Amino acid sequence: MTTTHPPARPSTPPGAAGTPGPLGRLLRALHAHPRRAAVAVFLFVVAAGALGGPVAGALTSDGGFAPADSDSVRAVERLEAATGVEPSPGVVLLVATPPDGSGAADVERATATLAGLDGIASARPGGTASDGSSALVVGVVEAAADDEAVAEEAVAAFADDDGVQVGGGAVAGLQIGGQVEEDLARAETLAFPVLVVLSLLVFGLRGAVLPLVVGVTTVLGTFLVMAGINQVYGLSVFALNLVIGLGLGLAIDYTLFLLTRYREELDRQGATFGAVATTMRTAGRTVAFSAVTVAVALATLVLFPQGFLKSMGIAGATVAVVAAVAALVVTPVVLSLWGGKLARRSRRGGARSEVRWYRFSHAVMRRPGLVAVGTAAVMLLLAAPALRAEWTPVDATAVPESQSARVVSDELAASYDTGGTPVTVAIESGDADAVAELARAASGLPGVTAPAEAGALDGDTWQVDLPVDGDPASAEAQDLVAATRDLAAESSVDVLVTGPAAEFVDQQAAIAEVLPIAGALLVLLTMLVLWLMTGSVVLPVKAVVMNTLTVGVSLGAITWVYQDGRLTELLGYTSNGGVEPTNFLVTGALVFALSTDYGVFLLGRVKEAREAGLPEREAVAVGLGRTGSVVTAAAILLAVAIGAFSTSEISFIQQIGVATAVGVLVDAFIVRSLLVPSLMGLMGKWNWWAPMWLRRVHDRIGFSEGEPAQVSPARDLVPA
Repeated sequence: MTTTHPPARPSTPPGAAGTPGPLGRLLRALHAHPRRAAVAVFLFVVAAGALGGPVAGALTSDGGFAPADSDSVRAVERLEAATGVEPSPGVVLLVATPPDGSGAADVERATATLAGLDGIASARPGGTASDGSSALVVGVVEAAADDEAVAEEAVAAFADDDGVQVGGGAVAGLQIGGQVEEDLARAETLAFPVLVVLSLLVFGLRGAVLPLVVGVTTVLGTFLVMAGINQVYGLSVFALNLVIGLGLGLAIDYTLFLLTRYREELDRQGATFGAVATTMRTAGRTVAFSAVTVAVALATLVLFPQGFLKSMGIAGATVAVVAAVAALVVTPVVLSLWGGKLARRSRRGGARSEVRWYRFSHAVMRRPGLVAVGTAAVMLLLAAPALRAEWTPVDATAVPESQSARVVSDELAASYDTGGTPVTVAIESGDADAVAELARAASGLPGVTAPAEAGALDGDTWQVDLPVDGDPASAEAQDLVAATRDLAAESSVDVLVTGPAAEFVDQQAAIAEVLPIAGALLVLLTMLVLWLMTGSVVLPVKAVVMNTLTVGVSLGAITWVYQDGRLTELLGYTSNGGVEPTNFLVTGALVFALSTDYGVFLLGRVKEAREAGLPEREAVAVGLGRTGSVVTAAAILLAVAIGAFSTSEISFIQQIGVATAVGVLVDAFIVRSLLVPSLMGLMGKWNWWAPMWLRRVHDRIGFSEGEPAQVSPARDLVPA
């Protein structure tokens, strides 16, 4: 036997019920002593800024895109253990060689300077450009050295020499990390004034203080938590972008939702504790559910072995929880301090907006099938480009053109014969004949452009470098990695394969292995949280389907813009003909989380209206009427906050910002406005269907708001 949610009996007057339990006592304490609570919040923010603020300089900027336990990483560790140095040059100097012949002395001087730096094991000339305009000096970094410190010293050593450009992997990592901090400062400078103006328009003069305080508390509180986590697990510097953008965005979302509800309660109850209590019991509960859905969605990134994804998952889940706690603590303090001063500036303007959304919802539900099919078709069309995505690794194009590491990389590609992509084989064996036989066999594999010999590194470790044409994402390079590993499996020696192509192969293999598990967990956890909130099994399934459509549109935007090389002048990036796969994962999880976030806001009000005794379609119309302007305003503000990533000069960070902004706006203006009401109108009471046994389980758990809040659409939303 099955059941749907029965409409509840008419509610008692809001605020009539008490607020028992520890949370109720905490709320009463905050309301009774708001000034003391405000001082406590201020002291926390100061402490969090002092202790957590320096975390930006403590986060790592190198790698994180290859699994730490992959063959390619273990091969590098094997080579470093045998030689004491890194297998590829960490610092590369591009020395100008004028036609007057003075360049030889410059190269010699640059080589000596580089060789004398701490952490540089050796330095040597590395060839001349095809046109003779420059020469290379390559520096090998000691395995035990700090790459960032070595890079800083190298850049400083040639800072005053206009004839030398400093590049290489270590320098690229240093400059990317520095660029991230510059990008953050620029994004804040550009986005903050816009957010302030929009907040003033949306919240009002006093109300705009609330998201500002919650936003600062969220960001600095998250920095404090990250500083602690970083002591145990090294986080990536790229997570800072997510913390600031998502932290400000969620702070705005949560406070806007809470303040809007409080203003409704002010009209009903006045500036009383009952108004604060009802706001926190209803909208506060929805905010808590929203934060959980965002946190669990982003936490699934932790399942992937790449440090970049783990850092994004940890930072994203942390900032969602901190944002909710900050909103649920700071908001009642501000509400209690200012009370009636936070009332709407114009009740008539707010009522008109709600009436428009109310009527719009009914208009959509008059032809729900047509609207649902048409909207879904448009979204599928916009998502279609994602199906032709081509995966590419993070390469030199991620470094801004203004940085010396990019200058060196571009010149290497244009003027030097680098021999293609090296596939490096690290062998451990005491049988020299078996090693030589393996090297001969590997040299004959398809794609190898020149014979290779095994070089002895120590008594039992050997290195074979197999040159192959193409970049690491090319089929030739990846096929050679696979063929070399197949050959190694048949050999009697212990073989590990590394190099850029091998790292990219390992990255893709790790993603493919974990993706089904992470995807299933994302869906199950999201459905579980939505079931706990609604008691329905239908609404969570629909939410997952609609979220997937929204994710598809955002990923289609990445492919259409960045893979196809569109808007390069406007956005200031260099297309490498594909998309970095971890970008797809971060963007997908982030957009999925935020889509659920907005869905929770709408479903909370629909459920509340339904439990107050309204008919199905009326409850949907009331829910959209109450939240339509809130969700769209929140989406615009969040798109500004997180879309500020698009100003980043690091292309893969820029992609996350653009795609997330697109996803958030599509979800608010298309999915919540058209698809949700049309589908809910089509299904009627079956939206709330659940098996009887599951209904009993939900009732026992007791996730409810107490008495339903008062809802009267005939008076509140329909003009006389």
